[in-house]
Amino acid sequence: MSEKLQKVLARAGHGSRREMEAWIAAGRVSIDGEIATIGDRVESDAKVRIDGRAVSIKSSEDVICRVLAYHKPEGEICSRKDPEGRTTVFERLPKVRDGRWVAVGRLDINTSGLLLFTSDGELANRLMHPSHEVEREYAVRTFGEVTDANIQHLRMGVMLEDGPANFDKVKAAGGEGINQWWHVTLKEGRNREVRRLWESQDVQVSRLIRVRYGMIELPKSLPRGGWVELPLEQVNYLRQMAGLVPENRTFLGTDKHSTDRAKKVKSAKIRRAVRKHSTVSNARKKPSRQRG
Repeated sequence: MSEKLQKVLARAGHGSRREMEAWIAAGRVSIDGEIATIGDRVESDAKVRIDGRAVSIKSSEDVICRVLAYHKPEGEICSRKDPEGRTTVFERLPKVRDGRWVAVGRLDINTSGLLLFTSDGELANRLMHPSHEVEREYAVRTFGEVTDANIQHLRMGVMLEDGPANFDKVKAAGGEGINQWWHVTLKEGRNREVRRLWESQDVQVSRLIRVRYGMIELPKSLPRGGWVELPLEQVNYLRQMAGLVPENRTFLGTDKHSTDRAKKVKSAKIRRAVRKHSTVSNARKKPSRQRG
C-alpha cells in the first residue's frame, strides 16, 4: 500500500515530517529517478534518494521506534552542524542504522537538562505540535529580588513580543539572598520563553535546567553529555500522547540478564562519549597559536 513520501521518510528517522516536506519542496528528494513533489506517494519497493544518496524507506512493521533521554550541557547547540565549529547535541549520540536521531524540540545554548531524541520523525513532529501541550518543568536560578507581585504576574500572564505567556506553576526551591532557585512549568516551547518571562519582571536567569518533559524526568544518575535509551513503557507513553499506535518491540533486553548487560554496555558508551567530547570541547576553547 502506498504512503505519503514525507510520512515514510519521517518514520524512518531521516528527519521530522516538516523537515522532509521542506526537503521535497527544495527538490532534494527523488523517486525512481524523478524529482519528488509534495503529495507524492511511494510503495515499499520505490527507489528513493536524498541529495542523490539512496535512503531506506521501511514499512511501519519494519521500524522500531526508539527514544533517547540526553543530558544536554550548557554550550552545546541543537543543530546538526555549526559553521562556528561549536559542539552540537548530536555529536555524542549513538549511531542509528538506516536513519538518524531527530530532536524533540530544542534547548538554547545556555540551557542544560533533558532533551529527547527519537528515531521516529513522525513521533517528533507530533510531540512538537502546539496542540499536544506537553508539560515541561524547569529548575531556574534567578538573580535579583523576586516579589509576590512578580510571581502573581508570572502565573496570571504577561505580554511578550510574540504574544501572552505564563507559567502554570511557580514553586520556590531554596537559595540564598538574591540568588534563588525555582521550579516552573509550562505547556509550550517558544524560543527562550522561560528566560523572557522572568526578564519581563526585571529578574535575570543565571541557570536554567529542564528537568522533566511530560512524565519523563531527567535521570539523576545521568551525567552531563550522557544519554540513556528509554524503556518500552516510556516510549509508548510518548506515542500515546502523540496519538500513535503502541510499539511492541524494543532494542533493550526484556529479561534481567540481557537488561543488566545492556546497561553495562550503554554505561561504557556514555562514559566514552562524555570523555571524548569533553576533550574535544576543551581543545576547541584553547586559543590557537599565532605566529609573530
